[in-house]
Amino acid sequence: MSNPHTNPDDVVEISIAHSPDSDDAFMFYGLATNKVRVPGYRFTHTLCDIESLNLRAQKEAFFDITAISFHAYPYLQDNYTLMGCGGSVGEGYGPMIIAKNKYSLDDLEKLNIAVPGTMTTAYLALKIFNPKLKTTVVPFDKIIPAVLDGTFDAGLIIHEGQLTYASSGLNKIIDLGVWWRETTGLMLPLGGNAIRRSLGADKHKILSKALRDSIQHALDHREQGLEYAMQFARDLDTNLASRFVSMYVNERTIDYGQDGRKAIHTLLDLGYEKGIIPIAPKVDFVD
Repeated sequence: MSNPHTNPDDVVEISIAHSPDSDDAFMFYGLATNKVRVPGYRFTHTLCDIESLNLRAQKEAFFDITAISFHAYPYLQDNYTLMGCGGSVGEGYGPMIIAKNKYSLDDLEKLNIAVPGTMTTAYLALKIFNPKLKTTVVPFDKIIPAVLDGTFDAGLIIHEGQLTYASSGLNKIIDLGVWWRETTGLMLPLGGNAIRRSLGADKHKILSKALRDSIQHALDHREQGLEYAMQFARDLDTNLASRFVSMYVNERTIDYGQDGRKAIHTLLDLGYEKGIIPIAPKVDFVD
């Protein structure tokens, strides 16, 4: 199912989907508020949690541009290609396993771990780390409460929870971003933006520039961008929201760089080699 892309005024309608998180909001601030305009194009924004976007993009290429977890990419690569901008990477940090108790890494195989979705990159990294771990899917924003009330022994946390878990009295068992860097020497690529192949090369180029301009606008007008993003910053004060945005929207978001692209290839190739991803990944980018 695809969107209509023209109207009587010959304005091209472009649908964008991303998660309702402060880093994504900051990234799309320029486009969402019309601070960045593209003549002849109109943008509509749909906000939805990342796991739902991962699953929807596999079923139907509905959104022209959609945020995805890199883990999900092989499942939708026939209809989408990756944009060379708009990604979030962990430079020596990333998803964490947290718990009320101070478990050792050996203890983890005995636990039931709440995870935010089987298509998330956090889940892929967890299974590369130890494929024997037992997991149960829980909405990402319910994981910390579920660990606190004893429903689960441990949880795999993403998004703002990486900055707030300690204030809830929880312990970090392992940071998978740290483990990934120690293991591969690379950053951990978490999420990116995919664009429909059928839009064609000309639109790919125009839309890639539009997204880069939106990211750059937010970085150049940080205070205003943060003010906009704060409405999506779940339980974060301004200082923590600023720190979170800095972690995941930076120069790497403008361009992954060659080592960033290598990290994406490495992550997906490892997932395939270990049998976690059943589809051979064919990673390509538009710039």
